[in-house]
Amino acid sequence: MLQRPPAEPGMSEADIDTPALIIDLDAMESNLDRMAAFCRNAGVRLRAHAKTHKSPIIAHWQIARGAIGQCVQKTAEAEVLAWGGVSDILVSNEVVSARKLARLAALSRMSKISLCADSAAVVDQIEAVAESFATRLTVLVEIDVSGGRCGVEPGEPAAVLAVRIARSRHLVFGGLQSYHGRAQHLRTEQQRCDAIGQAAARTMDTVAAIRKQSLECAIVGGAGTGTFAHEAASGVYNELQAGSYVFMDADYARNRPAPDFEQSLFVLSTVMSAARHGIAVLDCGHKGIAIDSGLPLIHARQDIDYAGASDEHGSLVLRSDPGSLAIGETLRLVPGHCDPTVDRYDWYVGMRGKRVECVFPVAARGMMQ
Repeated sequence: MLQRPPAEPGMSEADIDTPALIIDLDAMESNLDRMAAFCRNAGVRLRAHAKTHKSPIIAHWQIARGAIGQCVQKTAEAEVLAWGGVSDILVSNEVVSARKLARLAALSRMSKISLCADSAAVVDQIEAVAESFATRLTVLVEIDVSGGRCGVEPGEPAAVLAVRIARSRHLVFGGLQSYHGRAQHLRTEQQRCDAIGQAAARTMDTVAAIRKQSLECAIVGGAGTGTFAHEAASGVYNELQAGSYVFMDADYARNRPAPDFEQSLFVLSTVMSAARHGIAVLDCGHKGIAIDSGLPLIHARQDIDYAGASDEHGSLVLRSDPGSLAIGETLRLVPGHCDPTVDRYDWYVGMRGKRVECVFPVAARGMMQ
């Protein structure tokens, strides 16, 4: 059941029902423009990751600036984007359920659908479903470039899998998925550069092994908000899959240097108690903001710390004037991790300055299947 929209166009920020997920539209548009310009100048394609924003509307804003399509992690996310008119979607993940694969095969009649595989068993399952739907699906080989998650070993093992895909009657070999998730939040530039250098070398070796089988990788994709410049500079990646750049969060801000994007996503929260000296309580706790990557920051208030969360409450410590917060005052929280924070809300509230310009749904919220 959808929650009631927390705001209406024209409303002031102070009147928004909280907790609410708000976007600084000027900052977000600047981020979209900056990434689009980078990709144009670097000569690489942008396939932005929708697991961050979960919105066909934002996807279309990215595509209007030159993105060739979107990445998703889940079949249901692909459905929401396709139903919303996104015509080129990569499921940058393994899908192993016959029912989910059937949904993707059906979806391929309205959008170009690609997905990943890292084993012969997965390839064979995709092939069987594609045959039953009399369609062809594009499959990328996912390789493990030290992310320690999914992915076949680079080099010859990946080339063997690529050949298996290419020889399938109902599959198209699409290239390589080569994403190093752990590198995104390595704190120093040198650490990130070294990690992606190693990933690029493994990817390049794999491309060479696949070419020996007379196959070409139309897509060599990966990269994220923390490392995209390194993948672009490697000369091997031709698609970037950054997602968080659209919003940013407190954890990315801890990288040195931090990615050159503005914080555009906030959770608006209201002071509901100030009964104790030097302490205040907000109406946003665990259920309103993700803390897996650390506690949120208070935007533009260096004198206040978000000190802890319970289910519905966020505890603040005031380090200067203990009386500086009033009951009913609203504060913008910077999430520690933007992606799971977005997934807590049904609605985006788009702000232009301190006025609500638009309210639109987080359409793929909760789409885990």
